[in-house]
Amino acid sequence: MKNYLLSVIQPAGDPPPPEVLDKVMRDVRAFDEELRAAGAWVFNGGLHPPSTATVVRVQDGEVLTSDGPFAEGKEHIGGCVIIKVTDLDSALEWGRKAAAATTLPIEVRPFQGEAED
Repeated sequence: MKNYLLSVIQPAGDPPPPEVLDKVMRDVRAFDEELRAAGAWVFNGGLHPPSTATVVRVQDGEVLTSDGPFAEGKEHIGGCVIIKVTDLDSALEWGRKAAAATTLPIEVRPFQGEAED
């Protein structure tokens, strides 16, 4: 089994109106329940907007912090799901289901250093 990160790519700006968001959230809850029932769920969570981020970096031997996202953009990671599945094809299938539930793009990436079983 291998861990994969499913990143929800969210557009910048206000959330959709309640009549749209309510359906999306129902679909996301159903996706979450299906993922857990299949035994593929490891962790998931939504993120606050990029404006709440703090960037920590080392520069000239000093640790510096700055407010805001590392990079400005029209899109950002709005949340993530970590899954444990047998292979990339399985991860991509969960990615398709996540994209359908959220109506947003989903980036599927494997973690480094994990051997396929």
